[in-house]
Amino acid sequence: MIGNLRHAARFLFLLGAAASFGVAANAQNLVLAGGSVYNSPDAAPLADAVVVTSNGVITAIGSRSEVEIPKDAQTIDCTGKTVVAGFWNSHVHFTQAAWRNAASAPVAPLEEHMREMLTKWGFTTVWDLGSDPDDSLPLRRRINAGEVAGPNIRFAGNIFPKGGHPVYLPAEIRLPEAATPEEATQMARGFMAMGMDGVKLFTGVYMGDKPVVNMDVAIARAAVDMAHAQGKPVFAHPQNRTGLETVIAADVDVLAHIVPGERYSPEQLARFKSQGTALIPTLSLFSRTLGGPSVAARLVGSGVDQLKAFSDNGGAVLFGTDVGFTEMYDTSLEYELMHRALSESQVLASLTTNPARYFKAANKGKVEQGFDADLVVLDGDPIADVGNLAKVAYTIRAGHIIYQKP
Repeated sequence: MIGNLRHAARFLFLLGAAASFGVAANAQNLVLAGGSVYNSPDAAPLADAVVVTSNGVITAIGSRSEVEIPKDAQTIDCTGKTVVAGFWNSHVHFTQAAWRNAASAPVAPLEEHMREMLTKWGFTTVWDLGSDPDDSLPLRRRINAGEVAGPNIRFAGNIFPKGGHPVYLPAEIRLPEAATPEEATQMARGFMAMGMDGVKLFTGVYMGDKPVVNMDVAIARAAVDMAHAQGKPVFAHPQNRTGLETVIAADVDVLAHIVPGERYSPEQLARFKSQGTALIPTLSLFSRTLGGPSVAARLVGSGVDQLKAFSDNGGAVLFGTDVGFTEMYDTSLEYELMHRALSESQVLASLTTNPARYFKAANKGKVEQGFDADLVVLDGDPIADVGNLAKVAYTIRAGHIIYQKP
């Protein structure tokens, strides 16, 4: 599949990059007036504030008495609302039927599904950790060209261990399985040539009632070396302690999930810290399981414990829900579960400053002059109540409204 798609996908990627510049350059003046603004999760809110955006960038921010509103600007009255930086969801999948034939599909159903899945919940940047590039790369191109309202999308190509076809994926789907380090290197190189932004390794694969299939460390390391040589991050899906040890030994950047039923040892936490590993907990994913409520409660409890230990150790926590694989679009439960281990400001940081810093997006993650005009307007203060993070009134990407609450 990689060889067949490489040249076409790269062409689409370059078109999308050029179109993205065009969208920013043609953005209108948009003003958010009268709300409280959190420049960053740890900052005190600025009351009765005005945020001015132009050409996709924040050009002014301050109190209403300090900032002049351009006469030709579209102004949103944010009285009683809260403005924060645009949200990142660092674990999604564009694999559902709604995204098939995205290159030519009508705009309306694409935007409708995008609203239900992502923009309704404030997401202005997402990481797709596994989808069909025949559909997902054209979807990104159309979003960046302004044809479809949606978030900025980054993609990671997947590599599975030989014989590791997860039981939850249809058997007829052909997956890129690496049996040797050389194959892993070739696959990672192919993903980079296609215009992918990173790699995801299944260091452990769930096989139902059969034993977990784990990836050999040498295979994982080969893919990591190739991605890192091009400045790209590597995510991993470990399923057990062995897969977790492979993550550490191969110097993987991001844990895409907690590991069900496990606990991080002091030695593992020390390695995570020294290697700069980040964690996407996806706690709500484990709240629904075939094992029933008691099993779900145990898995979520272990996940909360892992999250707390990881965060208390100084690790970077990134928000993600695995949405697309799941249909739990509402983010409320994820915020509630994360709040069992993190403060309100830490949860907000997992959506904004943490991913912007971790993925080196220097102009994202804060509401500051000169930063990208990726913004979320909330109906309530998220530091007063973490549940308010799910109460989105407007989602704004590059100065354009991509979601407005009816």
